[in-house]
Amino acid sequence: MKLPFWVRKAHKWIGLVIGVQALLWMISGVYMTAISLDVIHGDHLAHVSDASLDPKTPRIDLGQIAERFPQFDSLKLKTFLGKEVYEVAAAGKTHLIDAASGTLLSPLPREQILARAKEIYQGEAEVREVTWITKAPQEVASRAIFAPMWAVHFDDRANSTLYFSPQSGELLARRHDLWRWFDFLWMLHIMDYDTRTDVNNLLLRVAAGVGLAFALSGAWLVFYSFRRRSAA
Repeated sequence: MKLPFWVRKAHKWIGLVIGVQALLWMISGVYMTAISLDVIHGDHLAHVSDASLDPKTPRIDLGQIAERFPQFDSLKLKTFLGKEVYEVAAAGKTHLIDAASGTLLSPLPREQILARAKEIYQGEAEVREVTWITKAPQEVASRAIFAPMWAVHFDDRANSTLYFSPQSGELLARRHDLWRWFDFLWMLHIMDYDTRTDVNNLLLRVAAGVGLAFALSGAWLVFYSFRRRSAA
């Protein structure tokens, strides 16, 4: 049998193998380019801004903090629920301290996290549920080092969820259905069905190589076809 026969046969079978994945690449690519990353990131869901600090506000002496947390790594003065607090990082942990009284606030209870969520949420929906999470779910796997954490679920059309650190009150992540679809399609796009982060995995490399073979065999067939017509 001649070479064109085998090239056509190979092109057909390679197309059957890679066709479904190529379709998934196109579908996921359209979705990822059609929706703004600002929307995907959930910037519209919650707005976090630090209130200005009043230099006249009475605060505890920093020496008291140094006594409680010797050789602390960092110290930050900020506001939380309208109150000035110190965020202290020491021995790999974060602690929140009332700047006026020196009272240790962390870990923050459900009521304060709920109040913080309502304060920064930009929608009008009510809170559906507040959950304490000891193991980070897939949608916040990149924030797993902060677990346990609080999750505040809102009863809106996008099923929005805000994740908070119980130690610092920091907003760790914004999640909603458009983000979840993006994450799912991203998984299909890069073919990493485990962590959804490895864009250099073996499966993707093999699929890319097969796709290249499909394109090259098709290009050869087109060239051969035109050349054969010219000869005729």
